[in-house]
Amino acid sequence: MFTIKIMRSFWRTLDGSLLRDIVLVCLAVGVIGLSYGAVAVTSGFARWFPVLMGVLVLAASSEFLFVGIIAADGSPIAALLAGLLVNARHLPFGLAVSDVLGRGWRGVLGTHLMNDETVVFALAQDEPERKRAAYWLCGLGILICWPLGAALGALLGGVVRDTDALGLDAMFPAVILALILPTLKDRLVRRTALAAAALALAGTPFLPAGLPVLLALAALPLFPVRTRKKAAR
Repeated sequence: MFTIKIMRSFWRTLDGSLLRDIVLVCLAVGVIGLSYGAVAVTSGFARWFPVLMGVLVLAASSEFLFVGIIAADGSPIAALLAGLLVNARHLPFGLAVSDVLGRGWRGVLGTHLMNDETVVFALAQDEPERKRAAYWLCGLGILICWPLGAALGALLGGVVRDTDALGLDAMFPAVILALILPTLKDRLVRRTALAAAALALAGTPFLPAGLPVLLALAALPLFPVRTRKKAAR
């Protein structure tokens, strides 16, 4: 009941176009959850497993990586460490959106809702109230759509064996790219993003899945350094 009240409050804060974007992203995440649930079940996991992971972990990339490593006969410890390493990107995320997380138990829930989509939506807003509303509304929407999609995917896992043939895995990066395109109009952001992309591409042939994204974080210092130089001039 409390969650419904929060969502109604945030719903009234945001305009129609932003609400539409958030709803579409949450639905897209649900569709990706279909692929995740199907992949998990066809890899030998019980149907309840992807749903439980979806609620407790709520991180698509680390969950896909965990399932992939176990399916490839990797050890659970290696899969767990790989998932934690991929989620290390949440450290700079937390610094970027610390003002919207809240304190106490709300801060714990806000941290749990942190992911690529919620952070992107929050940073795209200028006003603190809109930033907070976008973050929480998107996060709560994903908390509903991701496990629900995983549950439906787990049910369909016995029917659709080749999930790659549906191309569902391409939806997640496409959504993120669409979200960050407006911010690339800024020259400093664009240069930093291009440097990060170059690092990730350079490391892709040599690093396991998920680690090139972490390597791209090495480009982050370029942004504050350039910003400080511009402010000094």
